[in-house]
Amino acid sequence: MLHLRLIVPAERTDEVVRLLEGTVGTAHLAVLTGAARNPAGDVVLCDVAREAGDELIGELRKLGIDDVGSITVENMDLTLSRRADEAERAAPGEGADAVLWEELTEVTHEESTFSVTYVAFLSLATMLAACGVMLDNAVLIVGAMAVGPEFGPLAGISTALVQRAPSLVARSLWALIGGFVAAMALTAGFAWLMDALGLFTEEMVKAERPNTGFIWHPDWMSFVVALLAGIAGTLSLTSAKSGALIGVAISVTTVPAAANAAVAASYLDLKQTYGSSAQLLANLGGILLAGTLTLLVQRALWAVQRRTDPAVRQGPSVS
Repeated sequence: MLHLRLIVPAERTDEVVRLLEGTVGTAHLAVLTGAARNPAGDVVLCDVAREAGDELIGELRKLGIDDVGSITVENMDLTLSRRADEAERAAPGEGADAVLWEELTEVTHEESTFSVTYVAFLSLATMLAACGVMLDNAVLIVGAMAVGPEFGPLAGISTALVQRAPSLVARSLWALIGGFVAAMALTAGFAWLMDALGLFTEEMVKAERPNTGFIWHPDWMSFVVALLAGIAGTLSLTSAKSGALIGVAISVTTVPAAANAAVAASYLDLKQTYGSSAQLLANLGGILLAGTLTLLVQRALWAVQRRTDPAVRQGPSVS
């Protein structure tokens, strides 16, 4: 279930209440007359089944409630109520399959911002991966992959392409490209520093490295893994399964490839630099392609499900 908290101008409250009462899947409607102060108006509270949430939020935005008041949506982990159970049964489809496009857009917008924190996390992850490749330590590689925040901009690009939001595409591309350029430049400087301290050597770069040598040897399996990870990562975002997203982060060779490219470039090893760069591009491209196609399929399947489900017809709510 989702919990909606609306601030509505007093003269629009009846209109909003009628919309909520006429939406299948709503429950627990409450109106606090005159409770809002900034902006002034009434506070309207309502619970709605997740599968009915996206359409309801869209209708509220059509009424301009986000302009004249506010729309706040919260995920509810536990609701013990017969009316809530009835609302979920009445709503079309399954909550696990529903995509809240407004929520997804907001989340990816936040995760795809080129900020000091984002660059810091990506740079630290790349430096950790650099230590992993130089020491041929798979544990450090996995740790670095878990730290990297690069899936956010990739999801942002996929969402923006499906939603046709060019400003979000540009923002996410800048975060992705600018973030990796900054992280790789800082990692190259880190490699020079470690070399000066005698902790990195050219022999370590040219060593066989059985545990991490795959990083600069891209193949079709790299692309296949990226596709699968992109699907899983997108599903984890649309269903709010953060645990699955961590698994995705440690399954794709993006940060390690960037790290190996930066370190190899610092030692002028062009073969490894090109190979690692190809690995990075293959993985980024696979995730982006899979994420976009997954969102398109989810939207199409949901549209078909709603057209064929009799519960889509408007009727009285159980609130």
